[in-house]
Amino acid sequence: MALLSEMERQEFAASYPEWRLGGDHLQRTFTFRDFAEAMGFVTEVALVAEKAGHHPDIEIRWNQVTLTLSTHSEGGLTRRDTDLAARISALTP
Repeated sequence: MALLSEMERQEFAASYPEWRLGGDHLQRTFTFRDFAEAMGFVTEVALVAEKAGHHPDIEIRWNQVTLTLSTHSEGGLTRRDTDLAARISALTP
């Protein structure tokens, strides 16, 4: 799978401004009312990621969940990352 072009990266950033573009990754922090709600979200993300066959790095801090996406086998961002980010964004109100 090919790495995203600069144009593809910018198109994604314009469509999903809540995701931060790093050099080789996408990252977003979600904040919830409490730990239980955060863990419920992590479970939803896990199901979506498993179905996609592509898994984010997940950091949990009480009511905050930070997701980092990168296609490690390709050394950067691919369509798999942006597709999964879009699916995860659809989980939140």
